[in-house]
Amino acid sequence: MVSKRKYILTIVAVVLVTAFLTLTLGNVLLVEIGQKVFLSKDEYSQLKKISEKYAKQESIMKIAQNEFLYEADEEVMLEGALQGTLKALGDPYTQFLTKEEFESLMQDTEGSYEGIGVYITAGDDNKIIIVSPIEDTPAEKAGLRTGDKITRINGIEYTADQIDAAVKVMKGEPGTSVTLTIQRAASDGTQDISDVVINREKIRIKTVKPAMLGDDIGYIRVTTFDMQTAKDFKAAYSTLKNRGLKGLVIDLRFNPGGMISTTVEIADMFMGEGIVTYTKTKAGEIEYFKSDDKMEDIPIVILINEGSASASEIMAGAMKDTNRAVLIGQKTFGKGIVQKVQRFGNDGEGIKMTISEYFTPAGINIHGVGIEPDIEIQLPEDAEGYGYDFYETDTQLQKAVEVLRK
Repeated sequence: MVSKRKYILTIVAVVLVTAFLTLTLGNVLLVEIGQKVFLSKDEYSQLKKISEKYAKQESIMKIAQNEFLYEADEEVMLEGALQGTLKALGDPYTQFLTKEEFESLMQDTEGSYEGIGVYITAGDDNKIIIVSPIEDTPAEKAGLRTGDKITRINGIEYTADQIDAAVKVMKGEPGTSVTLTIQRAASDGTQDISDVVINREKIRIKTVKPAMLGDDIGYIRVTTFDMQTAKDFKAAYSTLKNRGLKGLVIDLRFNPGGMISTTVEIADMFMGEGIVTYTKTKAGEIEYFKSDDKMEDIPIVILINEGSASASEIMAGAMKDTNRAVLIGQKTFGKGIVQKVQRFGNDGEGIKMTISEYFTPAGINIHGVGIEPDIEIQLPEDAEGYGYDFYETDTQLQKAVEVLRK
């Protein structure tokens, strides 16, 4: 039987491949001469602890491979161990990302992806429900509607608790097709079931949706803050300005956030010189995000609700603290922490980790608290939707127009 000491030294010898080198492994100083490695007692103790820690994992994996009733794939278990390491931190925003998850997140940040172009959510009946097809995408062209339920994809049943897997299957190379089984409520109360074949395309997500409310009020809805949002926002604002707007509504309801740099770039248009936000790490390192002295001097209302989070709250908080906008709606979600996404290893995997918390210009961290509106209004229960297309029942938007016209 191989002793623990010999086992540890064998591991070290594999790592060190050049003679007469002095290397550092963590806090352990290793000196290799030929085929021998010399360690102090403290160094040996540290390596022993490391070995014992990972020996437990190795033992568990071997037991699973030998005794588990079903297949125990080593790569799957190793990936699970990586995921579990970060999950154990108890932060829902910190996670290990597989290659597919990392690529998907990067695509979302860029504002485009390859798929069919549809927003989906989980229904109370554990069915996957279409929130809406994205404008001018294969999903819209195929006739998918808000409220449709996706029951099968390529003949395989998917439920709401498998929504992440369903998204992966619907995405794919442009030019390839996917078959969705759609359940739709008929006018007589029955349910129509049909298969819809949709060809995938490269989807450009439109995060900025402008409109004029009458001859004087501009309206810009921002659904998320990706790499293209600031450019699109500026173009939309310029168009509305040329049409004679005298006040602006920025709709951040149900905007889950996005990139801080994009948010700052948009806020910079309206704030004048000052701090938009600042972040602070565990080590106390502070990074300031500032606006310059140029500003569009126009009255602004920002619409918020419980779905406004992260980068949306950065913008809303900055505009409120500097008295640059009136906030109307309901209290925001309350996500006041920042995540860093980075590639991990050479297999295309990644890590998303919470690295700092952010503060509004007044020094307020809203994590777990949210931002209160200046004027609180709830949408009526019978409202069919929100935004420009649902103005007749959107009481929050109506109030925004009223405030701007005073």
